[in-house]
Amino acid sequence: MDAVVTTLPLAKAAEPHMRRRPSRDEAEAAVRTLIEWIGDDPRREGLLDTPRRMVKAWEDLFRGYHLSPGKELGTVFEEVGGYGDMVLVRDIPFFSHCEHHIVPISGRAHIAYYPREGVVGLSKLAKVVDIFARRLQTQENMTAEIIGSIEEHLQPRGAALLVEAEHMCMSMRGVQKQGVSTVTTGFTGLYRDDPAEQARFMTMIRGFR
Repeated sequence: MDAVVTTLPLAKAAEPHMRRRPSRDEAEAAVRTLIEWIGDDPRREGLLDTPRRMVKAWEDLFRGYHLSPGKELGTVFEEVGGYGDMVLVRDIPFFSHCEHHIVPISGRAHIAYYPREGVVGLSKLAKVVDIFARRLQTQENMTAEIIGSIEEHLQPRGAALLVEAEHMCMSMRGVQKQGVSTVTTGFTGLYRDDPAEQARFMTMIRGFR
């Protein structure tokens, strides 16, 4: 039997910013200014093409601003043999950047939910993590955005999220403490209301290594 696919309505898109987006030439000029500010010469051979490369890299590193979590979560599969237990996707790697210093954050996210009317493709949960990670972030805000998006678009009976990450703004600058991880969580529905469900989620994350 073919899977029954339901397309959920997308959330209303946010109003675009009224600010004019700088041109690529302006962005590359800004990079040259920063190179000069740190004390190097953007005209020397090794740096001549750096502004172009950096702007191109930023397009990829911050592509999340131009992607929609609602689009990724808008289709669910209803023909799942009556399955209604926990769906857990563990160890989703991500890279982000601290909004305070624009230095890297790297970590893993673990997502679980109890389906209500169907399940979403497993890769879609990983893509939602990537969409919010590929923006200037704090870990706390990213956690809230991911769990909020899952709640809004899937409307599950409950959703759980744990994010663990290392922040380069702490390990390569400032206090310079390497190997320190930060953990944030988000719970809705069954996971928020039932401590036993939270415990089960934590056990399943840690128990099958």
